[in-house]
Amino acid sequence: MVSRTLDLGGPVHYMDFGGSGPTMVLVHGLGGSHLNWMMVGERLARRARVMAVDLVGFGRTPLAGRSASVSANQALLDRFIQAVSPSEPVILMGNSMGGAISVMQAARQPQRVSGLVLVNPAQPRADDSRLERAVLTQFALYAMPGVGEYFVKRRTARFGPEKLARGMLQLCCRDLARFPDGVVQAHVDFARERHERMPWGNEAFVQAARSLVFQLMRKKQFRAMEKTVRAPTLLLQGSEDRLVPVANSRELARVRPDWTYVEWAGVGHTPMMECPDLFLDTVDRWLEGAGRAAAEVGTKVARAS
Repeated sequence: MVSRTLDLGGPVHYMDFGGSGPTMVLVHGLGGSHLNWMMVGERLARRARVMAVDLVGFGRTPLAGRSASVSANQALLDRFIQAVSPSEPVILMGNSMGGAISVMQAARQPQRVSGLVLVNPAQPRADDSRLERAVLTQFALYAMPGVGEYFVKRRTARFGPEKLARGMLQLCCRDLARFPDGVVQAHVDFARERHERMPWGNEAFVQAARSLVFQLMRKKQFRAMEKTVRAPTLLLQGSEDRLVPVANSRELARVRPDWTYVEWAGVGHTPMMECPDLFLDTVDRWLEGAGRAAAEVGTKVARAS
C-alpha cells in the first residue's frame, strides 16, 4: 500500500494497493477518503490492480481552486481513470456519493468502465422511502446557501474533529464496536490531520453535499441516466442504512433487473468497513460469475504483456 499523488490540474491523492490484472478504482462517499477502503483494498489487490482515489476536497486532495461538486468530481474521476489506465476500461467501486459519481461516469464515459460495484449508492429516493428526520434535516441545511456553511462551521467548532469523526461513523453504523479493530482510530486520527492541515475541508463538504442533494432531486433525469449504464453491475445494500434507505436500492433493483442485487440484513452504510469478509466474498462471487466479463478485460491485457 503506497500513498501517491498525480497532477490533474492540481494534486490528486490516491492510495495504491498494488496488484495486477484488471484495474479497479475505489471511490469514497461524502466526508470519506481512501481510508474507507482500508479493510478491503489489499485483499481486492489479490485479483486486481487496486487504487482508492481521494476526490477533490476530501482525503489528501485539496480544493486548490477547484470545485468539489459531484459533477466536477466525476470529471476528475474520468481524468484519473485515463491517467492510471490509459488503454483499458476499469472496474469502478463506489460507496454512497462515490456510487452516484461512479454511475455518472459509467453513463457519460461508458468506454472507460468495464464493470460497476455500487455499495449503498446515493440515489433518488424511492416512493416508499423513509429517511430519519435528523438526517433529512441535516441535508436540508446543507442545501441552503449560507445556512449550510454556517451549520458545518458551528458544528466543527462545537464538537471538534474526534467527536465529528465518531459521529460520522455512527451514522454509517450505529454500533462503533461493529467496526474491526483500528478502523475507528484511523478515522479519528485522520480527522485531526484534516482539521489541522486542511482548512478547505468544510467548504468542500458543503459544496459536495449541496450538489449531491440537487442532483438526486432530479429523479427522472437520474433514473434515465442509470438506465443507460451498459457495464455489468453489482448493487450492494445494507438493510440498516440510515443514509441510503434500503427502499431506494430495492427500487433501483426493479428498474435494473439485469443488475445483480445483494441485500444484507443488519448491515449499515459502509459494509466494506463493517463486515469486510462478507463484502469481499460477495464481490469475489460476482467477479467469478455475472461480473466475469469486467474482470477478464484486465486479465487478458496482463497476459498479453
